[in-house]
Amino acid sequence: MNILAIETSCDDTGAAVVKDGREVLSNVVASQVPEHVLYGGVVPEIASRRHCESISGVVNKALSDAALSLNEIDAVAVTAYPGLIGALLVGVNFAKGLSYTHGLPLIPVHHLRSHVASNYISSPDLEPPFLALIVSGGHTHLVHVKDYTDYEVIGRTRDDAAGEAMDKAARMLGLPYPGGMNMDRVCANGDAKKYKFPNPHVDGSPFDFSFSGMKTAVINLVHNKEQKGEPIDLENVGASYMRQVVKVLCDRSEKAIALYRPQRFVIAGGVSANSVLRREMEALCNKYGVSFFKPELKYCGDNAAMVGAQGYYEYLNGNVADLKLNAIATMDIDMKMSK
Repeated sequence: MNILAIETSCDDTGAAVVKDGREVLSNVVASQVPEHVLYGGVVPEIASRRHCESISGVVNKALSDAALSLNEIDAVAVTAYPGLIGALLVGVNFAKGLSYTHGLPLIPVHHLRSHVASNYISSPDLEPPFLALIVSGGHTHLVHVKDYTDYEVIGRTRDDAAGEAMDKAARMLGLPYPGGMNMDRVCANGDAKKYKFPNPHVDGSPFDFSFSGMKTAVINLVHNKEQKGEPIDLENVGASYMRQVVKVLCDRSEKAIALYRPQRFVIAGGVSANSVLRREMEALCNKYGVSFFKPELKYCGDNAAMVGAQGYYEYLNGNVADLKLNAIATMDIDMKMSK
């Protein structure tokens, strides 16, 4: 089954053709990073306009790279939720147009589910059940993936997501957008034990996360140095901060592993590209004899290949929409999709 997939949840316009949920025939991404760097982060209105400008060309290139015509496509999958509402609407409406004009089934896909599905591409033998840590700029979740479309949330952030906490800290340290990625690159050789940051816990919720206090701590540290006229110890502050964010992620993951005793553990989302997280999570899984899975770096960020992968399993589960489909800015990953 050949699925044409579309992703426009944030600032990357993506289109891909995926066969049977595992084989990527093409994957095209038009990045807006150079423009959003000017503002230190994503500007939703600009992102939506650039999607409008790029989507037709990106979809045509995905079909061309796959050496397929629309007549050889069996369904259209699109990220419908969650995300920036204006950005989502561009992809959803374009997909609805293709569905209507070519008589193709329309498959709505949850953005976080598709991040998990990026591992199906990178590890073709991976099958549920497994535990997954989803870490991105807007979300941090610990999830029990019981089946391809059956999710149970074990823990989630109560405030900031891990990716947002890294991006904001990086901005305070003077690093350009995307902050988390640049912090990982610039601070890789810093002394990760030089500075101490909070290790927050949520009372009564051992699997939940909180990163706002850590973000405040690094802001206060930078302001204190500025007020004293001292230089910012960029490499060591960044390395120490990353280490603490990863420690919190690993701490909650270890509790979940100890309780659920999974055979497999997966990381997913933009922050899954972080070198410290990949290294520490692999060590944690080895400690418990759990098989560790991570997406290839090219599939960690937003892309349409992962949408096509998850879209295949949503289709098999009967999750097909009609032309009344609308984009939704927020939706829980464990929400039962309407049929």
